Amino acid sequence: MSDYTSGQINFAGLGNGTDFNQLIDGMIKIERNRVVRLESWKSEWEAKVEAFNELNTRMLSLKSTMEGMNTVNEFLTKSVTSTYSDVVSATADSSAEVASHTVRINQLAQNAILTNQNGYLATDAEVTASGAGATFEYSYQGVSHSLNVPGGTTLQGLQNLINNDPDNPGVKASLISDGSEVYLQFRGMDLGEDATLEIGAGTTLSGFTAADFDVTQSNQNAELRVNGWPTSDWISVPSNTVTGIVDGLTLNLKGSSLGTDISLTVNTDKEAVKENVRTFVDQINEVRKYILEITNFDTVEEEGSLLTGNYGVEMISQNLKNIASEKGLGFFYYDDSGAAPQGDVFSSLSQVGILTDADENSPTAGLLQVDEERLDEALAEDTDAVAKLFSADHEGGVYNTNDLAYYSHIDSITQAGSYKVKYTVDGSGEITEAWINGFKASIDNVNHRITSPSNKVAVGDTLVEQNPSAGLVLDVLNRAPGTYPPSGTSDEDYPLGVLKQGKTGQFINELKELTNENTGPLHILEENYEDIMDMIDDKIAYEEKRITKMERTLKEKFARLDALLGQYEGQSAQLTSQISQMSQG
Repeated sequence: MSDYTSGQINFAGLGNGTDFNQLIDGMIKIERNRVVRLESWKSEWEAKVEAFNELNTRMLSLKSTMEGMNTVNEFLTKSVTSTYSDVVSATADSSAEVASHTVRINQLAQNAILTNQNGYLATDAEVTASGAGATFEYSYQGVSHSLNVPGGTTLQGLQNLINNDPDNPGVKASLISDGSEVYLQFRGMDLGEDATLEIGAGTTLSGFTAADFDVTQSNQNAELRVNGWPTSDWISVPSNTVTGIVDGLTLNLKGSSLGTDISLTVNTDKEAVKENVRTFVDQINEVRKYILEITNFDTVEEEGSLLTGNYGVEMISQNLKNIASEKGLGFFYYDDSGAAPQGDVFSSLSQVGILTDADENSPTAGLLQVDEERLDEALAEDTDAVAKLFSADHEGGVYNTNDLAYYSHIDSITQAGSYKVKYTVDGSGEITEAWINGFKASIDNVNHRITSPSNKVAVGDTLVEQNPSAGLVLDVLNRAPGTYPPSGTSDEDYPLGVLKQGKTGQFINELKELTNENTGPLHILEENYEDIMDMIDDKIAYEEKRITKMERTLKEKFARLDALLGQYEGQSAQLTSQISQMSQG
């Protein structure tokens, strides 16, 4: 028996047991397979975008790590030990030589401190009578300052007037107590003999004139000798933190050495340098491991990973591998075959023990490894050269020539690398023509210098520099008449202007490009994939609409069929009854 209701279509089927709802559901389920396939297809693109985001995050983390060690001063750690660290200690940057120094301290630098002689029973005791104002005048570093002290001002109020004065030149008032009375103490915040502090003659505040203050500490410079110099006098400086006396050393003076020389010993902290190398390798491997994970091809199952063969990821992988395997920018292999050695002690990571594991059966296949023994040998041979390989920051020089010398470059404009140089000198010693990196250089015959020019071209609305050597300035040392190098000089013997950049800087620059939010390859791919997913969403929406319409149409058709069959069932019952009656008659 059917159960049919018009309007909202609902029926259970015929009396013979036919269930049209189940039949329609089955047909719709078959149609929805298209939607399921589209949703599965979209999820694959979503997974790829998620992988892009994860790779981008790891590259940004690598970039951040490299930025923490992209100068020699950050990469090359030097330590200083003192025989009396409670009297003098020191810190060293990368320019400090490994050596020992002596320091003798005659006196520390001090600030001026004045203490008022008049004590008060409480901080809220008035220093001026109610309604009677007064003036407090003082001179600091030779400049006079005056404060109006209103009537009824308390001791603490006077302190606040001094400290909160918007024109305060660098003095501070504080309140001290001997247990029974409170006193005002007045001090300059600067050290040295020029940081004078005096109460002015224009002070009318009773009890706070110059005669009411004791000089409890006089301002003075620090006095010291370094390595026995000067022999009969003292180095005088207005600070207890002293720089510039010994290259790369900052001295922290803490007390007088009472006629005794204190020894400071500078050493390279090789273990800290090795830890920097390990961090460098570990962070690169974090990116490499993830790339291997998302691009791996299973030769047994003959099945790729999520991004196997993806050209964007493959490009990123190769670019990062190239930086790790190639010579550093502006670096050259060491060559001692000529009259004078030239080149770099270390110019590639492999020379200091960093290599890629090429064993396909190794659990670290494709990752960088550190040969600790070779690294130790490199550090023992030339620690500074190891540091430069990793973190030289546009260090200028020349190669293949004694005719030129590096003078300067423009930060953020001149790019690291090596650039061919050619110039001509006339009979009077004037430079008449010069070329750097194939671009005609500007000439300064007063200072005998040549400068690589800017060469910008418009790309859309932006001017883009086409000359990576732009801003490189070289001194011309050989000004004998002639052309340098002479005609016929081979490429390998050409004089070069050089800017060295260590591996950390190379990685930073490449990672900036790769993670760029507008032009980076992952960003471009993600935009393309988003377009694809939008297209899939449109297809899903179309299918959902089509299936909804189909389901409604099917229900209407089967509802009419159900009603019709119901009529036929009733007619069949009547005929059966009539036949039965005729048979009985």
